[in-house]
Amino acid sequence: MISAAFTDFYELTMAQGYLAYGMDRPAVFEAFFRHHPFGGGYSVFAGLGPLLEDLETLRFLPEDLEYLESRGIFSPEFLSYLESFRFRGEIWSVPEGEVIFPREPLLRVRGGLVECQIIEGLILNRINFQSLVATKTARVCHAAKGGKVMEFGLRRAQGPDGANSATRASYIGGAVGTSNVLGARLFGIPALGTMAHSWIMAFPSELEAFEAYADLYPDAAIFLVDTYDTLNSGVPNAIAAGRALAKRGKKFGIRLDSGDIQYLAEESRKMLDAAGFLDAFIVASNDLDEEIIEALSAAGTPVDVWGVGTRLVTGGSDAAFSGVYKLAAVDRGAGMESAMKFSDNPDKSTEPGGKEVYRVYDEAGQARADVLAAEGETLERGVPRIFHHPALDTRRFRMTPCGEIRPLLARVMEGGKRLGPPPPLAEARKRCAAELGRFDPTYRRLLNPHVYKVSITDSVRDLKASFLERYRTGT
Repeated sequence: MISAAFTDFYELTMAQGYLAYGMDRPAVFEAFFRHHPFGGGYSVFAGLGPLLEDLETLRFLPEDLEYLESRGIFSPEFLSYLESFRFRGEIWSVPEGEVIFPREPLLRVRGGLVECQIIEGLILNRINFQSLVATKTARVCHAAKGGKVMEFGLRRAQGPDGANSATRASYIGGAVGTSNVLGARLFGIPALGTMAHSWIMAFPSELEAFEAYADLYPDAAIFLVDTYDTLNSGVPNAIAAGRALAKRGKKFGIRLDSGDIQYLAEESRKMLDAAGFLDAFIVASNDLDEEIIEALSAAGTPVDVWGVGTRLVTGGSDAAFSGVYKLAAVDRGAGMESAMKFSDNPDKSTEPGGKEVYRVYDEAGQARADVLAAEGETLERGVPRIFHHPALDTRRFRMTPCGEIRPLLARVMEGGKRLGPPPPLAEARKRCAAELGRFDPTYRRLLNPHVYKVSITDSVRDLKASFLERYRTGT
């Protein structure tokens, strides 16, 4: 259980004000993000499972209330409200592992204004970090071009929760396993690993270290070959230890963790093949990311498994996901009214009202566009429509949907309770891989990806235009 005090302080000062002014009426908030991390053409949604689990048990603890009382700005009535606080609203969400794009709602939250406001920080904390790591992992797996990716980031992650969250998210993004034993147990992910240099240094010789490890773990023997001299010591000793394994019908692998990975992998492959170990595999690590892996893969580097740690679990070149949480509609006393955020920066404005998100596919099953429609609005196959750029400029396109039209948002929580047990994490991982395969390769490339269309319907455009006109005229 996580404490409801896991929120930003201003959420509570606003919440007290809403109650004081009798404003705790129905509201709709939406979570979305503004731009893809890493200069990419897509992102991957993750973090929903832990978020829903948190929301079901969310409450303020006695020590939280004591602390808030000590601040001297919260009334006894508000503290009494917090004592019995529970989230009792409903949530619509895209599923974990879904491919997502800027500006489209990932979550639609409906409930009282106060409860929806208090959970903002928790929502963004859960989905932002895990979506960042899941996206990074999907990019790394794409760069590996069929090679396996292992997550090795526990020791470089931002604390225990960061490590476990990254382990979970990386599996959704496509990693085959993790070095994090606790994360593996918690999430049902394969625990993987080899050895550290200390194992080899603890023995009188490198060969004895390899032989001892092979004797203990004949079905998982991967020899770390760069402790002393990769090509003149490590690989020859791995081959020697591998001969004993071969007599038992076992395979082995080597791991390269330093130096020129391309050169060392090519030379190691030659040595292994010459010794008759055509099925021996090569693992590479050493501060890898998708750009390095893509360059090595493009050069034909004979690496079978990539171990990625620091730049995977920390996000590498992008430390945060740009997710935000904004009010979309609120009851001000005369029924629900749409709400819109304006900004001097057009990128920070929002689309008003609660919204649906539809993914439109062509007849070949390839994704063509995502469309934001008014809540309750539907799209129909065979019916021509005009879809508009969200910026309210002249960009638009006409489409007659002829393939699948898939709604991305589904109700996952009602009355503060999940509508079903959490699906297996493997399901989200499978969804991520399958959905990425339904996008043209130009959207998935790492460098200068094609921009996927996210558009709005006439009804959303007209509503947004009316808000802008009212703001311009002051009516």
